[in-house]
Amino acid sequence: MKTVEIYTSPLCGYCHAAKRLLAGKGVPFAEIDVMGEPEARAEMMQRANGRRTVPQVFVGDCHVGGYDDLSALERAGRLDPLLDAQ
Repeated sequence: MKTVEIYTSPLCGYCHAAKRLLAGKGVPFAEIDVMGEPEARAEMMQRANGRRTVPQVFVGDCHVGGYDDLSALERAGRLDPLLDAQ
């Protein structure tokens, strides 16, 4: 399984939803809180092609996007293959 990283903020409902989706699938992930860390937010924006909102989800080197993008992949049956791809 590929490494999953999610940039979040504690007050973000979509961040909590994304974490619930991943946890419900048993997917381990590294959470990076950008609220108090300007350098983490800058890193996220660079990796996410300028996107400023949280969450931003990465599977390996692939930028998935935010919660809507993550849940769309799940509904389409494309999240599991992305997680398992080598």
